Amino acid sequence: MRFLRRSTTDPAADDSAAEAAAVDSPVTSKSYTPGKGKATPKRREAEGRKRGPVAAPPTSMREAMKRNKELRKANPVSKEDRKEAARQRRERMMSGDDKYLPPRDKGPVKAYVRDLVDSRRNILGLFMPLAILVFLALLVPAPAVQQYITLVCMAMLLVMAIEGFVNGRKISKLVKERFPKEPATATRGVGWYAFVRASQIRKLRVPKPRLKAGDPIPN
Repeated sequence: MRFLRRSTTDPAADDSAAEAAAVDSPVTSKSYTPGKGKATPKRREAEGRKRGPVAAPPTSMREAMKRNKELRKANPVSKEDRKEAARQRRERMMSGDDKYLPPRDKGPVKAYVRDLVDSRRNILGLFMPLAILVFLALLVPAPAVQQYITLVCMAMLLVMAIEGFVNGRKISKLVKERFPKEPATATRGVGWYAFVRASQIRKLRVPKPRLKAGDPIPN
């Protein structure tokens, strides 16, 4: 009879098969999160992959101009917008906005030197008119007039050189007293900077003078 036969099903085999199936089959529980198999990338790495590799800085002026041209083609801007932006930059530079000034004019030290020069009347301000006078004297056919104008111009140049030297020493001393904590690199060359500023016509100075001749220096 069948119930007297030995069962063909082995309990040990059934248990091992069940364990293997449990390992191979994925867990369907909602609280289980399968692993991704790799580390989560950092934010910097992810942004770098999105943006792509960073271009190396230009090695020459020609390469920089070429990149600017390519950027203009990629982001076209109207001619009127460029003119308006240039006009605004020039206005802010002429007003003395430190953000738009060239490196030689940046900083509180240079602003103070400009105020010192602009608040005084300097003989150096006649340098450019004197140069024009010398040029016109060369066009005069009279040798006596040329000799007389040359002597006057030489005397004026000597006075200008002495004034520029004295003012440069004085302004350098005032700058060191006003900015004692500034490094030497910031106060170096202020005498020459004042000389060049004083030799320019007041209306042509860049940036424009904030003070008139005789005005006190603001604290």
